[in-house]
Amino acid sequence: MTKNHQPKPTWERKGDEDWAATVHVRLVLDHDAPSDLADEVLAEAHQLVHEEGLPALDLLGDPVTYAQTVADERIPEEHRARIDAHGLTPGERVSGSFLSLGFSGLLFCGLQWLSGGLWVGIGWPSLTVTSAIVLGTTLAAGALGAHAAGRIRGSWYFAAAAAGSVCAGVGAAPLVPAGQLFAVPAPALMLAFVALITAAVKFPDTTIDRWFTLTPSGPDDEAWFTRLDGLLRGRHAMPSAQARDHVREARHHLASPPGAEPATDVFGDVEVYALRLSEGPRRSQRFARREFYASGFLALCLTVMLIGNLTEPDPSPFWIAGNVAALGAILWSLRSEWHRSTTRNRPTTPSPGNPPSPDSPS
Repeated sequence: MTKNHQPKPTWERKGDEDWAATVHVRLVLDHDAPSDLADEVLAEAHQLVHEEGLPALDLLGDPVTYAQTVADERIPEEHRARIDAHGLTPGERVSGSFLSLGFSGLLFCGLQWLSGGLWVGIGWPSLTVTSAIVLGTTLAAGALGAHAAGRIRGSWYFAAAAAGSVCAGVGAAPLVPAGQLFAVPAPALMLAFVALITAAVKFPDTTIDRWFTLTPSGPDDEAWFTRLDGLLRGRHAMPSAQARDHVREARHHLASPPGAEPATDVFGDVEVYALRLSEGPRRSQRFARREFYASGFLALCLTVMLIGNLTEPDPSPFWIAGNVAALGAILWSLRSEWHRSTTRNRPTTPSPGNPPSPDSPS
């Protein structure tokens, strides 16, 4: 989710435009390529097609195969090591959370406008709950960023603080004075969420990445191994026992030969080493299982919200319809994620000179 794009070329043929769109989608979605690289590749292809005067399909071949070739030749291992299974860095995880908050708030205000009129009444209970939700979402974004950066303990601290803030706000709402303090036009609240969305888009993800990422350097082997364990469990969704086994093997390997070389010199960059350990036929299965757990938790929250809406004295049909639609979508995704988490990919036969991944079965 990069935020700097160069202008897209204008293709003369509709077939070339479709070819370029396929290449761009395959690069970004299948190979987690930086969007800047995809734009650069398409600009080069556009120039070549323009100079030769031939259709892109005839000149450069099948778009899926072309995207695979570009990925093999031009996406560095260091880039893939910095992102998770969704192609996101820790900073992009955080900004994506604020984007979700902004769009959710925009939708909430729009539904409130349709169901309750132009003016939205604000009182101490609503202020308390809203503040708790905003604080909880901010802390949850920190938890996602820390987890993607491999800081497992920090992510648990953030998650516990997020849950505590929301529970405290909901629990304190009945204790504060009731009644309306003032009223605000719904469009004004919507503009506030538009400002949040704009800030999330404009703020540099690389800055947030630096807040969460601290790559160990120098002779501190313990910090290197701790970081390796966190990356395997967080960014690459590896079970704790399997991650500990990999760390134990790396420790044993480092201690086996005589000498006092640091782990950085023996194994290289810790993010790249963690990526190599995580690759294998079980990688997609692990991420699907993580998505299944997250969707299950969200389905539980939506079910509780739906029960709350149905038990209100005067339930709003807008909220009930939206709640039911969201719950249905989550339940459908649960079915797909369960299938992917229980279906093991067939391991590919390694080519000569390329040993099997440490994650592949022996």
